Formats: sequence, structure tokens, C-alpha cells
Amino acid sequence: MASPEVDQIIAAFPDWRGDTLSRIRNLIVEALPDVTEEAKWKKPTNPLGVATWSLGGLICTGETYKDKVKLTFPKGSSIDDPAGLLAVGAGVRRAIDIREGETPDADAFRAVIRAAAALNTAPKA
Repeated sequence: MASPEVDQIIAAFPDWRGDTLSRIRNLIVEALPDVTEEAKWKKPTNPLGVATWSLGGLICTGETYKDKVKLTFPKGSSIDDPAGLLAVGAGVRRAIDIREGETPDADAFRAVIRAAAALNTAPKA
């Protein structure tokens, strides 16, 4: 379900960054129609917070920067990613940086989203 708070985050960037975050949001919802969308971690320096998507746990966050939209996956190093979208990261986290004019492969991105959600519901070893 679309979050009005994430609508505000997208609207705050009336350029390619807002368009990119909106497209990514649509791909996430296509991949996981039951995903929970919300804004978290609001603070004085970022009063709108950070867009997040969860299903059985956090899947990813979406943040806008001057030169990119960054999607961070807290369990990214464990996600099956044959297309190599999750190229940026340290430790267990991985991210996808999308710069102006770039569009990640939609099928590969939806597969990463589904794999991230599957990790959240997988039995603990």
C-alpha cells in the first residue's frame, strides 16, 4: 500500500531523482504486492525520513542524494543476484546506486526484491 509519507519524499525531488524513486517504488510493489511502505528515521536534517519497504522484515531503503538514488539492502550479501545489481556495499549490506539516465533491468530488480523478501521469511538455521 502506498504511503503518503513516501509520496512526500518523492514529491520533494521534482527532478530525475523523484522520477527514479517512483519507478523503483512501482517495481517493488509489482514484485511484492503485500509490501509495507513507510518513511523511517526522521530527524531535523532529514525531516521527511527515509523510504523503506518491508515484508517479514526490512527489504530495502531508498534514499536520494545529489548524484544518485541509493537502494540499500541490509541482507544484500545473502541475496541471489545473478545480474549483479547489488554492486555497492560493505559487510552484509549491499546497495544499488542509480545515477541520472540509468535504469536498472526491471526483471532483475524484481528478482532481487523477491529474493530479499524470501530471506526475511526463510527458516533460521
